[in-house]
Amino acid sequence: MALVSRPDGRNFGYGRQLSYAGRQALEDLFAGGHFATVKAHSDRWQAFVRWCRSEDGPGYNDARQIDRQTLQDYATYLRQQIQQGNLRIATAQNRLSSVNRTLAALRGDQEVRIISPSLALGLQRSTVRTRAPDGRDIQDVLRVVKALGEQQHDRVAAIAMLARTTGMRLRETILADLPRLHREAKHLGRINIQDGTKGGRSGASAPRWIIVTEQVKAALQFARDASPPRSRNLLASDESYSAFLQQTVLPARDTLHEHGLKGFHELRAAYACDRYEQLTGHAAPVNGGHCYRIDSGLDQQARQQISLELGHNRIDVVSTYIGGRT
Repeated sequence: MALVSRPDGRNFGYGRQLSYAGRQALEDLFAGGHFATVKAHSDRWQAFVRWCRSEDGPGYNDARQIDRQTLQDYATYLRQQIQQGNLRIATAQNRLSSVNRTLAALRGDQEVRIISPSLALGLQRSTVRTRAPDGRDIQDVLRVVKALGEQQHDRVAAIAMLARTTGMRLRETILADLPRLHREAKHLGRINIQDGTKGGRSGASAPRWIIVTEQVKAALQFARDASPPRSRNLLASDESYSAFLQQTVLPARDTLHEHGLKGFHELRAAYACDRYEQLTGHAAPVNGGHCYRIDSGLDQQARQQISLELGHNRIDVVSTYIGGRT
């Protein structure tokens, strides 16, 4: 909790360590809620703190020392990391945005901030997919699933199945409440993606209903069979999410790459392309479709529906998955 009686103390009263202070200020800002949002900002703040302590950084451990020049220097460092191929543009922009948010929480104002992360980096992220996603052919995905099973990676195979058939994010596939989804599929013919969602978007205020097909049923059953004993999801009862990622998911990525699959996010994009074709009767733009030219209203409706199913609720993001309006 903030030391409100000493707002001008070290790290604006949030303690002696810059890393700890940022996390505490964010928790205060979000009043103990929005756990996923707090974690995302906090993780990016930690990256900033590591830079501060590195040879490239200023060596600060007190947020009161951070000024606009510090942030400009950090932006320069991130730009160099992008140019060296060590960092994606989107990741760098998100880091700058989170530093802005955390500093505002610490200071109680927005006097020290990067006005525009994209301008500060001098680079623009590409938000329009121009390459068809891997895993579009379900048979290719099944071959990956088979290979993962042969290597005793049944849970990772379940992740691939769920991502391809429902469009779930990696975290969502791992934390999905499988018994609940099975009941919904059986009784409602649709499932509501609620567990592990991004930015705290869960509950009745943010429903994400996915139509249940035979492929979805098969994926859910596969995941339930792969789920450890006495678990409702893909994690064992004594296993943390981070440990599962590092010890099980990460080693299995080589198998994905061997079968021409860049990553699980590609399967989410393949799902989006399928849904676009189902909703419009036209191939997704990235697959050569031109629905926007023929019926822009239908294209708009499909993108809106897909944005809801993917859990973004922002129609512009859909271009990242299916391509732009052509």
